[in-house]
Amino acid sequence: MTADLSSPGFVAAPRRPQDAGFILSSVVVFVVSAAATVYFCRSMAGGMEMPGGWTMTMAWMRMPGWTWPASAAMFMLMWVAMMVAMMLPSTLPVLLAWRRALQTRGVAHAGLSTFLAACGYFFPWMVAGGVAYPIGAEIALAAMHSAAFSRAVPVMSGATLVLSGCIQFTPWKRAGLCRCRDPLACCGSPASNLRSGWRFGLRLGASCVICCPGLMLVLMVLGVMDLTVMTIVAVVIALEKLLPKPEPLVRIVGLAAMVVGLFMLLRSFGV
Repeated sequence: MTADLSSPGFVAAPRRPQDAGFILSSVVVFVVSAAATVYFCRSMAGGMEMPGGWTMTMAWMRMPGWTWPASAAMFMLMWVAMMVAMMLPSTLPVLLAWRRALQTRGVAHAGLSTFLAACGYFFPWMVAGGVAYPIGAEIALAAMHSAAFSRAVPVMSGATLVLSGCIQFTPWKRAGLCRCRDPLACCGSPASNLRSGWRFGLRLGASCVICCPGLMLVLMVLGVMDLTVMTIVAVVIALEKLLPKPEPLVRIVGLAAMVVGLFMLLRSFGV
């Protein structure tokens, strides 16, 4: 049976007085992560002009005097701050519903279990950043050492955007989005032990990673350190999760990515 994207598993419950502390804490975390993201973006502003008419962002470069492990650690710190700022607003309703479900069942340590759920949610995103960094760094090194490879990067970027647009139309995308919108269907119901919070967050985060590869590719190609691109991608992800009927938006974003990718390909070939 095909899941209905218009029927999220978590239905918004009336606001409760005891939710105020949780919501306030989440707002503080969001503000801190957003401020850290802005700081990292400004500290890594600019880039290197490369053969082929493109600019390499500093995110993939090793800073002068830094080791590769230090550069990777700095990238991961920036990545985690960025993911929290981008994903927390659209994930907050799910975490709030999880907390309320625990409280309704009289489960002890509902707050701690919700905190573990949040940590579990962002862990797959941290792993995704750990995979992205060596790939981006290797591409950056190859581009700096080979002018021919550097000239091919715009072609690769255009093809990647076309691919990201195609992903928006795949059953994989639809299945991942269904799980993100109906997390209890794949993550199970609240249990009394703390491990259930971690497992819930981990499965929810994995579902979101599976749901968002196309949008993450757009972020990587158009500017992993560009605040405007980050904001647009974050808003699209939130709307896909929260709109009653997200299918039109999913298709529009896919078409837009393919059009931009085709434009980049044509420009690279001088058409």
